[in-house]
Amino acid sequence: MLGLAAVRFATPPRAAAGNISLVDGSLHAVLRAGADDADSAAAGISRKWRMVIAYDGTKFKGWQYQPSPPTIQCFLEKALMRITKLDRKELCLVGAGRTDTGVHARGQVAHFTTPFAYHCLDSFHSAINGLLPPDIRVREISAACGEFHARTSTKSKIYHYKIYNEAVMDPFHTNYAYHSAHKLNPHAMQEAANHFVGVHDFTSFANAVHNDRVRSPIKKISRFDVTKMDAIIQLEVEGTGFLYRQVRNMVALLIQVGREGLPPEIVPKIIAAKDRKELAKVALSAPPHGLYLMSVNYDKEILKPPVGSPPVSFGRTHQISRCKLLFY
Repeated sequence: MLGLAAVRFATPPRAAAGNISLVDGSLHAVLRAGADDADSAAAGISRKWRMVIAYDGTKFKGWQYQPSPPTIQCFLEKALMRITKLDRKELCLVGAGRTDTGVHARGQVAHFTTPFAYHCLDSFHSAINGLLPPDIRVREISAACGEFHARTSTKSKIYHYKIYNEAVMDPFHTNYAYHSAHKLNPHAMQEAANHFVGVHDFTSFANAVHNDRVRSPIKKISRFDVTKMDAIIQLEVEGTGFLYRQVRNMVALLIQVGREGLPPEIVPKIIAAKDRKELAKVALSAPPHGLYLMSVNYDKEILKPPVGSPPVSFGRTHQISRCKLLFY
């Protein structure tokens, strides 16, 4: 069982520590901000924090907040609300990408705000992971400058799509790779993927979105690599941004090319059509469980923390100084 850990604030706390029961059965004493912090908040001073998050998306209804069925954002907000005693409107948690149901992430990025500061993030980091289910983990927490925004400050995103290309599916990859029993030609897939690189109108590869946001279909793909690793074919794409289900739709077309049912030259033709129906004639969207948001990239300047910020927390390791077992 972990020992009690206190989360320290920039100003003295207003009240005594309160214990929070964690999902692993351990306890952390988490302090809320004191009167001086409240004064800072009243003066309009707030702190922004950046998180890097990994999750197995199998059991979740995607990233975007909704109370039921559960989403990644919902679990994170509940954990943050318990620790900070703030409501979700005060936290303003924003993710870099709205991953779909079943999609995984290794490097999702999100930010939130508090009306108080922390001197040390390690205990806070341990507390939030203790409140989260085991298939969601915050890998990193750091202070962020006021101009940083997890979504709008993005420079590029990298996605992986994994295909298990053998006759019999490995059960350990069932939830983490698409199974293609058809032998795929990775060289033809790479030739086709090269046609995606550059600035294009990707209307043909975007599913309709039922919200008020109007997004430009013009996107830049800087690279699209197809790599064969034993039974796994990994597709890695980096771009400035992606439309709704764009990656899964591009992958679906590459799979058809890999089966040698379509030539690589089909890609520029479908791009030029600017019509989702043209892609639907030859390929369905690839399933979500093979897709991973690997990293979200930003300019170095926007990642610089404010002066006097606490060190970045990558998690705390535990060490046993000496063996206390008796030997006979």
